[in-house]
Amino acid sequence: MRGGQSLAEALESCLAEWSERTGITVETWALPTTDVPARVSSGVMSTMREALSNVELHSRARTVSIAVTVGKSGLRMTVSDNGQGFVPAGAGRGIARMRAAFAEMGGTLSVNSVHGEGTTVSGVVPRRR
Repeated sequence: MRGGQSLAEALESCLAEWSERTGITVETWALPTTDVPARVSSGVMSTMREALSNVELHSRARTVSIAVTVGKSGLRMTVSDNGQGFVPAGAGRGIARMRAAFAEMGGTLSVNSVHGEGTTVSGVVPRRR
């Protein structure tokens, strides 16, 4: 993160800049209230940027909803848009990059899309024991 920014601060500035640039409304449901290891913060930020890029380029969404939470079990990230959705067979390199970023952190990422209703990207990174 830039200059000691927390993950929540980095996400807030990223989301505000992206919303202003694209005109797509961002609803922030939750941001982490605790510190997150640097490699996890970095992976979450790169995945968030990729997810937002997909929303901007492909979804025709008017709103995207974001939640990133940290609890006893680990970190959970959800990015959900109200766009046109897509046929899962049409998943491209961006989704592969997001899955790889979460795999590097020891986590998993899923993408669920309903044609005509939107897409939800969900990632989980379990807390290291």
